[in-house]
Amino acid sequence: MEYLYLGNSGMRVSKFVFGTVTFSGANGFDATGHVVGAEARRHVETCIDAGINAFDTSNLYSFGGSETVLGEALDGLRDKVLIFSKVGFRMSENPNDSGASRVHLFTEIDKTLKRLKTDYIDLYFTHLWDGRTPVEETCDAMTTLIKAGKIRYWGVSNYSGWSLAKTVMAARANGLAQPITHQLYYTPEAREAEYELLPAGADLGVSAMIWSPLGMGYLAGRISRENPKPPAGTRLGADGWKEPWIADEERLFRVIDVLKQVGNEAGASIPQVALAWIRQRQNVGPIVIGARTDEQLAENLKAAELKLTDGQMAAIEAAGRPDPIYPLWHRCLHTIPRSTPSETEYLLGYRKTLGVE
Repeated sequence: MEYLYLGNSGMRVSKFVFGTVTFSGANGFDATGHVVGAEARRHVETCIDAGINAFDTSNLYSFGGSETVLGEALDGLRDKVLIFSKVGFRMSENPNDSGASRVHLFTEIDKTLKRLKTDYIDLYFTHLWDGRTPVEETCDAMTTLIKAGKIRYWGVSNYSGWSLAKTVMAARANGLAQPITHQLYYTPEAREAEYELLPAGADLGVSAMIWSPLGMGYLAGRISRENPKPPAGTRLGADGWKEPWIADEERLFRVIDVLKQVGNEAGASIPQVALAWIRQRQNVGPIVIGARTDEQLAENLKAAELKLTDGQMAAIEAAGRPDPIYPLWHRCLHTIPRSTPSETEYLLGYRKTLGVE
């Protein structure tokens, strides 16, 4: 297992992080899985044996249920692992029970620590952008929690490029702790993060941590052009589950076709190829993997050692390349020699889309 320094910090995190949205599966999260008790403990121990040192959860997942199950599964193992959690989604009808305000962060951290049975967590995320709370307030609140010993670092999730930059700059300008990582959605098919988020994070010293790298199941090898309907009993097959949005269904199946072709060449499954492709991409930090079963976990873990060739990487890149929206088409035509290193690879891809070599 590869280990990375997370952002501009001294904390080293395994390239694969284990996500626990599958833990509990209650309070509206039935479609995500029902991993509890001995099975949850077994998943944790399997991950540790494979070299994973970080476990990711959120107060949102099963509305505290995932944190509770993870805390029980980590009994006696706390000193061996890093724990990440998140805050920000609405937890009740209380008007202060959402967002990134000081009052909400201070209230929720104590609930999270109690559920996880720990005195501190290693990384605390704002789960989504709060455009109504001054960013300086959020940065100050997170800094206060760090000084109180309740968290060690903080991060952001699901931000845009400008809100990420605004947060980092506000922290620096006021002498506050800046986020060291940002969680974002990125798959071989969903590539919008390449427009700004991935290069911005790299340039600002904020590591990109990828969530749902298999598209919540779209790239898990269970659907194809011939069988496009998601199977029952999964998130995608559940009524009312609206994520993720597929902007271009043809592109999705084009990517799946190439993943299958590369898998046949490499002797690997579609999800293993998808995870290996993301692992080898520029500007990508830790990748949050998940599993409902022992078999899925074992399959995903094998992707940590799968090495794709340059040709295979390029074939997958071309199949899922996003459209070069403005100003990117203009920049890829005129500013390659002066481009920021963290964005050059993406701009060169857009040149190919435009027929410019």
